[in-house]
Amino acid sequence: MFDPIDAYCERVSAAYWAEPVNALTNLAFLVAAVVMWRRTAGLPLGRALSAVLAAIGVGSWLFHTHANGLTAALDVTPILGFILIYVFAATRDFLCLGGWRPWVAVLAFLPYAGLMVPVFAALMPVLGSSAGYAPVPLLILAYAGLLWQRSPATARGMVVGAAILVASLTFRTLDGPLCDVVPFGTHFLWHLLNALMLGWMIEVWRRHMLAGRGGGG
Repeated sequence: MFDPIDAYCERVSAAYWAEPVNALTNLAFLVAAVVMWRRTAGLPLGRALSAVLAAIGVGSWLFHTHANGLTAALDVTPILGFILIYVFAATRDFLCLGGWRPWVAVLAFLPYAGLMVPVFAALMPVLGSSAGYAPVPLLILAYAGLLWQRSPATARGMVVGAAILVASLTFRTLDGPLCDVVPFGTHFLWHLLNALMLGWMIEVWRRHMLAGRGGGG
């Protein structure tokens, strides 16, 4: 669990500052979290998403300074938490499905990801470990498709979010292949774009709620 992990181009040793660019760009998550915390005043679920966004930055910081199995778990767990909360919010507030149905959608994400990750890994082996995130933009686009007639502004916002996520996944995937060209890698762009994307997804939800189309905060 505490054995050093060398996962990204920038890391060339087990030292604390072996990944300075990857570590410092996690500040983008904290900036996005603060901005969205302020913008979601009066919306408890928005505040929860903003808090988890901050936790993503902290977890990623810990991994890129103390790269081991424990910090790897601290890195990915808040990301999963954000996805599950957003699935709940999107099902309840975008699709207006109340009661037990948002909880079913949350539970359904796990087998969905478990099924789709190996599919992406098999069809697009170039993705490498990024295959673990590949089902997410597809799911965002599925929600956008369901919303296109009912709430086109929200649907367009979801499409923008999916596009930013695809761009950030591209840079995450290229970190290793471009290591000889870009010595510090491209993983830091995954951080910057992902912070933008997650903040934007909270903003899409916030605008939807303020427009009166959702059912709760």
